[in-house]
Amino acid sequence: MMATMFAEERRKLILDDLTRTGRVEVATLAQHYAVSEDTIRRDLRELAEQGFLQKTHGGAVALDTAHMPWRVRTQLLPEAKTRIGQAAAALVEPHQTVILDAGLTTLELARHLTARPLTIVTNSFDIAALFVDDAEVELVLTGGVWNREDRHFSGPLAEAAIRRYRADWTFLGVCAVHPKAGITATYAPDAEVKRSMLECGVKVVLLADHCKFGQVVSHHVAPLQAIDLLLTDEPTSLLDGLDITVTVVGKAAVPAV
Repeated sequence: MMATMFAEERRKLILDDLTRTGRVEVATLAQHYAVSEDTIRRDLRELAEQGFLQKTHGGAVALDTAHMPWRVRTQLLPEAKTRIGQAAAALVEPHQTVILDAGLTTLELARHLTARPLTIVTNSFDIAALFVDDAEVELVLTGGVWNREDRHFSGPLAEAAIRRYRADWTFLGVCAVHPKAGITATYAPDAEVKRSMLECGVKVVLLADHCKFGQVVSHHVAPLQAIDLLLTDEPTSLLDGLDITVTVVGKAAVPAV
């Protein structure tokens, strides 16, 4: 039992190192933790199978999720995205207005929204498609410039449509989360839309699986303190000391469907 607990603790520390530095080496880790290189290789193999990292010759590198194509991201941590989406959907009550950012985790949220009636404002065609025949949903699809790669609308038309509303909840997807850089987005138009969404929500919830932690991309969205709640699937020490509420959604939180 102790050996199992020690292995889990060591793997968490390895992930923290990987998130801070972007890469780790087998030999260095083995020396640091006073275990064999074979033990470290098993740790990295287990973490890779869970979707935490990509193995390389002699070590591992962090996953660059922010630049992955949409179709590749659909294969990354689908269960974690579902758990986060379900937990977020459970926050919504009937007669509320919600702003849903585009993204795979917010799409899972939309799939599990059961509260009715609702007003839903979104820049995601895929999210909007879920509600086109739902008579109890007042649906607002922002329009704007269509991004084929990431499947969302952006630009001044999208921003103007969002700013017409004041929502009970804004649910933001995210490209990268960093304790100092805050929330960042890969593309400037996406960052602008996210800022509009953030400004229009009474409560703002950030949905981020663990692969997003410690990463920084080009365009600033907001400091982490601008959100009310972060929903994620794994704990991380990177956010220790920050004045934000973090809820880790464990596997037990997913009910049978």
